[in-house]
Amino acid sequence: MTDHPHDHEHDAEEFDTVILTDDEGKDHEFLHLDTLELEGSTYFVLMPISEDESEEDEAIILKLGKDAEGGEMLLDIEDDEEWEKVADAWENLVESEED
Repeated sequence: MTDHPHDHEHDAEEFDTVILTDDEGKDHEFLHLDTLELEGSTYFVLMPISEDESEEDEAIILKLGKDAEGGEMLLDIEDDEEWEKVADAWENLVESEED
């Protein structure tokens, strides 16, 4: 039996990829880091996948809502207070997973 080097990570987490289309019809790719349920609403935590490695990407939080036809869509969180609550909840979740 011979030993062989391993080039792959065994504990790398797998994230789903989400493609969102902006108002101009341009597609943007994101990693779906987490889904949060808070006060009866669902929120998605997404990390932009950028081709430019030098850019520091920040995770974004979008709220799951309904469009006029009743289909699901992701919405910007307009209310600063609501955004803070969700951001704090996600930070607490991440910190508790690291312990």
